[in-house]
Amino acid sequence: MADVNNMHVETERKFLVKDASYKSEAVKSYRIKQGYIAHDGGNTVRVRVRDNEGFLTIKGPSFGGMSRAEWEIGISLADADALLQLCHGGFIDKTRHLVPCGDGLFWEVDEFHGENDGLVMAEIEVPSVDTAFPRPSWLGDEVTGDRRFYNSYLTHCPFKTW
Repeated sequence: MADVNNMHVETERKFLVKDASYKSEAVKSYRIKQGYIAHDGGNTVRVRVRDNEGFLTIKGPSFGGMSRAEWEIGISLADADALLQLCHGGFIDKTRHLVPCGDGLFWEVDEFHGENDGLVMAEIEVPSVDTAFPRPSWLGDEVTGDRRFYNSYLTHCPFKTW
């Protein structure tokens, strides 16, 4: 049985990205496929394959668009691949670039592929909602709390259809 002590509250801010200059600052990049087994009342059950690792994540509803409870556990790659086949609306395919932000923080810049090609978003997980952070020149408009930019929304209403 999984340890419920692995649950925490994540607080993140989400932005559009204006240009590809972030790529020269990235210290690591990897491919992600993820889908949603369940999505109800703000609660989500997500399966993810990151490179050759599998993960199952449960998230609670958002508190004001920035914070939500999250619990994640590693699962086998075979299980993750099988669970991706159960996902409603298919799955998201993206490349994530990690860009240092200072003070131990990182930008996670997601470059989407497939039906969401052309969408590039940056997220930063911060210790609290009032945490200040530098804003690089490639950072665009903030979309925190805008449901259209939730990955779960993009599985059934892809960016290319907007």
